Amino acid sequence: MKRLATLLTALAIAAPSLALKPGDKVDNFKLLDHKGAMHELYYLSDMEAVVLMVHGNGCPIARNANHTFNDLRAKYESKGVTFLMLNANLQDNRQSIAKEAEEFGINVPILVDETQLVAESLGVERTADTYVIDPDTWKVVYRGSLDDRLGYETQKKKADKQYVADALDAVLADKQPKVASTEAKGCLVALPEQERRDAHKEISYSEDVAPILQEKCLACHRPEGIGPFAMDSYQMVKGFAPMIREVIRTKRMPPWHADPHYGKFANDRSLTNEETKTLVHWIEAGAPRGEGPDVLAQHDFSAPKWAMGEPDYVVEIPAYDVPATGVVDYLNPKAKNPVGKDAWVRAVEIIPGSRQALHHVITTFGVPDPEAREGFRTTGGLGGYVPGNSVDQFPENTGVFLPKDAVFNFQMHYTTFGKAVTDKSVMGIYLHDEKPKYPLDSITMLNPMIKIPANTKEHWEKQETKPLERDILVYSLLPHAHFRGKAANYTAIYPDGKKEILLSVPNYDFNWQTSYVFEEPKKLPAGTVIQYNQSWDNSAQNPANPDPNRVVPWGQQSWDEMLFGQVRFRYANPKPGDTSSGLGVDE
Repeated sequence: MKRLATLLTALAIAAPSLALKPGDKVDNFKLLDHKGAMHELYYLSDMEAVVLMVHGNGCPIARNANHTFNDLRAKYESKGVTFLMLNANLQDNRQSIAKEAEEFGINVPILVDETQLVAESLGVERTADTYVIDPDTWKVVYRGSLDDRLGYETQKKKADKQYVADALDAVLADKQPKVASTEAKGCLVALPEQERRDAHKEISYSEDVAPILQEKCLACHRPEGIGPFAMDSYQMVKGFAPMIREVIRTKRMPPWHADPHYGKFANDRSLTNEETKTLVHWIEAGAPRGEGPDVLAQHDFSAPKWAMGEPDYVVEIPAYDVPATGVVDYLNPKAKNPVGKDAWVRAVEIIPGSRQALHHVITTFGVPDPEAREGFRTTGGLGGYVPGNSVDQFPENTGVFLPKDAVFNFQMHYTTFGKAVTDKSVMGIYLHDEKPKYPLDSITMLNPMIKIPANTKEHWEKQETKPLERDILVYSLLPHAHFRGKAANYTAIYPDGKKEILLSVPNYDFNWQTSYVFEEPKKLPAGTVIQYNQSWDNSAQNPANPDPNRVVPWGQQSWDEMLFGQVRFRYANPKPGDTSSGLGVDE
């Protein structure tokens, strides 16, 4: 499809900031839909057009318009047009939206705009208002009613004018729609912050903005940190403010990818809805300095070498020369266990040699085994390192059994940042004086038989454990895939057949190997089956995909793929001699 930029020149008149008009560009965003799937607007760049209709529970016109919307979808979806809805109503939530969708036969994703930031940027006023967007330019081609069939307390048997259909026909023919806008009829959508735009200029950098950045951002955005710039002053933040707005709207930052509707996690680093609105509204108001001290300039970035004090043993991870540019594939250097005896580990801490280059470390241990994959048999794990969390302190009264003959394997992920450096990271090991009350253990779920079809946007596979023989308490869940990883979830299938989603990661990002730690351990009774589901995007729309034309098998390197999940747990009632689960690897 050719670009319509020249055709829209006449329409590209500066529009009021409160309402997008034909010719205006739509900023990128990511939102979850009413079923928990993630959607990014600019991911749809391979489409011929995007149709977005404003939805609202209980609105008679929106409900009636749904039939026309479904008819349009049936006619145009095969021609490369994507159809979506957007719900930003204060009174609606994901559960009630899902109920409405089922009752009224809505079969398109309804994006749930809980912060109303997307609706504000679109200038949403009423439900049933519809935007036709050109993915070549991301400009609005048409905005208004679907057709002229519906009015307030009136409706025609058949529409005389087909506004959206005519707009789509024009876009598909590389022409300008004859009618670019109409007045939409529907229920008014309350966007209270639109009326408070002047008040946004009074948001305090010192009291409102800087504290959020301190809590959620400075772990990475610090001097010599992995973040591309240090948030060490107001001036620095203001200079990057447009970029901060973009990465918040597209959920690239902060790096937290779990669906908030399932589970509560102790290491949750996401922004709350209120924090998100505060930051974006402050930036859109011009990032005013206001009164008060420069809190970030006064922040103390120093820290003791070892957060938990001097460790019992120190392991030197083999050094690596990180180049200035390029992509470094995952490395798996190994190191000897210096303890020299069977021991119980209570915590580990990894100090990165280069905080700017070292993205994460996952530590496992095992023994050389020529019959095992990669010649190494993993028998346990000790956590690892991610920016902002270098200490893995195991739950109270628990520990990991470390055999004296174990060999450490470190999965090292480096990111280049424009300067060549040598990383010399070290790991500190903290031991129990005696065997803890509860041995900490893990289940590894993997499927080395995966085959991901070429040129496929979404391909799902799963793996299940055998029914649990004993009650367990789950402490954390780790999903893992490579460049093509798209989404993952863990589901508990209880003995009575009921299912519960323990963790959903609809926005999986290979760059962040997060272990999701429950605020409170999750008890699973004997007989429960743990199911791990994972999907991949092996299409050209995935910018990280090395080769979308390849059928992708299992493999250790990042150009291959993995279905790999890890469950950290302990038995609810330990028995003498417990040192491992006996469940091992489920294949």
